[in-house]
Amino acid sequence: MAATAPAPPAPRPTPAPARQRPARRPLAGRAPSLLGWGLTAAVPLVFLGVFFAYPVGTLVARGFFPDGAADLSGFAEVFARPRTWRVIGITLAQAAAGTAVSVLLGLPGAYLLYRCSFPDRGLVRAAVTVPFVLPTVVVGVAFRSLLGAGGPLGFLGLDGTFAAVVAALVFFNYAVVVRTVGGMWARLDPRAEEAARALGASPARAFATVTLPALAPAIASAASVVFLFCATAFGVVLILGGPGYGTVETEIWVQTTQFLDLRAAAVLSVVQLAVVAAALAVAGRTRARQERALRLRDTPADHPLRLLAPRAGGGRRPGPDLLPAAVTAVVLALLAAPLLGLVVRSLHQPDGGWGLANYRALGSTGTGALTVTVWEAAANSLRVAVDATVLAIVVGVAVALVLSRRPRARAARRAAGALDAVFMLPLGVSAVTVGFGFLITLDRPPLDLRSSLVLVPLAQAVVAVPMVVRTVLPVLRAIDPRLREAAATLGAAPGRVLATVDGPFLVRGLGLAVGFAFAVSLGEFGATAFLARPDRPTLPVVVFRLLGRPGAENYGMALAGAVVLAVLTAVVMALAERLRTPEATGW
Repeated sequence: MAATAPAPPAPRPTPAPARQRPARRPLAGRAPSLLGWGLTAAVPLVFLGVFFAYPVGTLVARGFFPDGAADLSGFAEVFARPRTWRVIGITLAQAAAGTAVSVLLGLPGAYLLYRCSFPDRGLVRAAVTVPFVLPTVVVGVAFRSLLGAGGPLGFLGLDGTFAAVVAALVFFNYAVVVRTVGGMWARLDPRAEEAARALGASPARAFATVTLPALAPAIASAASVVFLFCATAFGVVLILGGPGYGTVETEIWVQTTQFLDLRAAAVLSVVQLAVVAAALAVAGRTRARQERALRLRDTPADHPLRLLAPRAGGGRRPGPDLLPAAVTAVVLALLAAPLLGLVVRSLHQPDGGWGLANYRALGSTGTGALTVTVWEAAANSLRVAVDATVLAIVVGVAVALVLSRRPRARAARRAAGALDAVFMLPLGVSAVTVGFGFLITLDRPPLDLRSSLVLVPLAQAVVAVPMVVRTVLPVLRAIDPRLREAAATLGAAPGRVLATVDGPFLVRGLGLAVGFAFAVSLGEFGATAFLARPDRPTLPVVVFRLLGRPGAENYGMALAGAVVLAVLTAVVMALAERLRTPEATGW
């Protein structure tokens, strides 16, 4: 029996090449870049520390350290007042109702304006945005002219009611839901919903089981932001709600200016900060999920508007887009009603006739109610808005550039997240608190700005910076990081990478950011009411002063001044909207 030859050994598998990590530049080579980004982050941090944290912190500290020693008895005293709980309850109720109605009405609008294509869609989007940027004083006056005695809807008896305040809050925040949800809806892949329909799901079931869960991050993000705006509304609540429906925001103003009770104002400021921090935390988490989802599809998926569809037996039947189109048309009419009512009432002259007498009176000081004419106040507003916009753009762009980087180190990512949250705080903190904090902190060397003309622009810039960041940041984050890495690999210095890769995208996003900052500054009222010098009031301050004076002449001038302010704001936003980029989906 022949012996069997042994089988040759199986060849050993060739080991897979080890995964190569990208080579890191030596620390010495990265030092200039780290120094540059450190300085870029330091500039906005110093600005926020000096002109936001310091004034607000000082105001709060004065409430808890009245005699230089810690005294926390103010919490027990303030929370023992029934008035405090009533104010907190009204604030939460108004914010919750305003958020719920805004989301319910905003979803059809988001679908129509971002998923359906039709002529002049961009113009309709701009019209939807106008209420969001209108000054709160204008909206308050418009609703009073519509619902008050002698107004077209005065017979409803809604003037000074809870419903009137909620309606005004929805008027403001409808655009937030439409733009936030619509931006994500436009980029959802339609094939998932089409597959559900092909498997027999009805349109309603396909929407509820496929589309709605996909939109959940955007809806949650919009709801948290709207809740934040509703909970911190000031001017519109002050004009429409009065003492019966005051919120935490207006109560801070009342306790500070009328009762001089800084401790109560400090306690309420802490309550408001807690609400703001919770809302911002929810908004930050949902916004991150939304941005991740947006990267799934780069091009919008829309289709022509389908109001009617062919019937099987001939003829036409209602199309799938008819219901959202009808709902959106009704909402647009409701949004336009207060503004049209404001314009009509402004043409009602004090002598009972109709004409332009109220507008001609804008060149005067009324019946002694003002120190300057309304036109001079409008010029002041424009000058202040220019200065505030420049400040907000410089600070906001620096923040956006830092936050747009995606560091690999976990500590750096957490630091970037913390920086993002910190710069969103002015969005929710009371502008009244900021203004009063300026008065009590920037009144001694080395920062004695009591008589300086830069005081109001600084306060308005603090309020506008979050809007700039939220407008520019999505544009910068849409840049493929491989472009920066390729430029650096080819030898480009960090400054050149910034100029050649980020620069073009940054320029594209600046137009809308400038428009938002200018519009916000133009209508800012909470902080400006504290800081504006008597000889240089802004237009919102003048309108509010005229409203507080008796006489048909003063009321007519207030209506005409509000119309002028609304027109200025609408023109600014219309110009800014034309510069909007597809990446600017945050607002």
